[in-house]
Amino acid sequence: MSRLTVAVTGPTGEIGKPFVRALNRSREVGRIIGMARRPFDPVAHGWTKAEYRQGDVLDRASVQRLCEGADVVVHLAFIIVAGSGESEHINLEGSRNVFEAAVASGARRLVYASSVAAYGFPDLDRRILEEDAASGHPNMPYSRHKAQVESLLDDVLDDAETDAYVFRPCIVAGPEAPILVNQVPFVRWGDRLPGPVRSLLGAVPGARPILPDPGVPFQLVHHDDVATALRAGVVGRGRPGAYNLAADGEITVGDLARALGYRAVPVPDLAVGATAELVARLPFMPDEASWIEALRRPTLMDTSKARRLLRWRPRHDAASTLAATVAAVRAAGVSGGSR
Repeated sequence: MSRLTVAVTGPTGEIGKPFVRALNRSREVGRIIGMARRPFDPVAHGWTKAEYRQGDVLDRASVQRLCEGADVVVHLAFIIVAGSGESEHINLEGSRNVFEAAVASGARRLVYASSVAAYGFPDLDRRILEEDAASGHPNMPYSRHKAQVESLLDDVLDDAETDAYVFRPCIVAGPEAPILVNQVPFVRWGDRLPGPVRSLLGAVPGARPILPDPGVPFQLVHHDDVATALRAGVVGRGRPGAYNLAADGEITVGDLARALGYRAVPVPDLAVGATAELVARLPFMPDEASWIEALRRPTLMDTSKARRLLRWRPRHDAASTLAATVAAVRAAGVSGGSR
């Protein structure tokens, strides 16, 4: 059996590095081509099957060269935090280039890393299933873009012979994915909030950071477990389609605050809703501020499909993933503890 050639966009991101590492261990993969704007040394990462290809997803010619001869194309490159106009252009146009090039090159499979945010934080009395609409949220650019890219993927692959695996992980964390900590709402940008919003949260300038805790549970998933799920799609396990990814267990903002050494303040639903509405109307706030929408209601996914069809078994639960993330951030001296 010939081994697979896999083309990857975004190989050095928080999901990319663990994913390429997982591919490198797979007996079914013979060659990995990772495209990134900035050079990286595969040998330095221990990737014996990987090679660097310079390119940008907005450059259609470089994307076409990446996909030529690839059995599987994996699209990970995506702007999470950026200005809305810039991120929309990169995320939508870049993704279209990758999807169309994969089809044109005759790739067997296309693997795309979407997100729980694509669902748009629906108000349900049950866990989210893959069959639920991925409609995005109007007040959150990242959520909106993820939903739009999934719709774009459906359009591009309509009547194509390329099979698509779409993975929707919850918040990805772990030692190599510190964004959960580094982009904590109200810590990096809390001082920019107007007085009424700070009052709602009980924030005091110069005091130990406060995280508002409405008690809403959310899920985490370790980057290594996301990597093994993506690898299952690469080798064609199960069947094409969408898959939810989340670890066992749930945490709250209070758990996050305690792990960081911050203060957690119980906040009633009304205060969270009012804060979210105010934040949504602030033109100067960065895109990550809109993540407060996720605090308004539980956004929990059912992951039985991935476990059943892909035989996916996450090795890390939510609590251990949080602990490993905070420990790595503290070791790097980036954040954590009181200040």
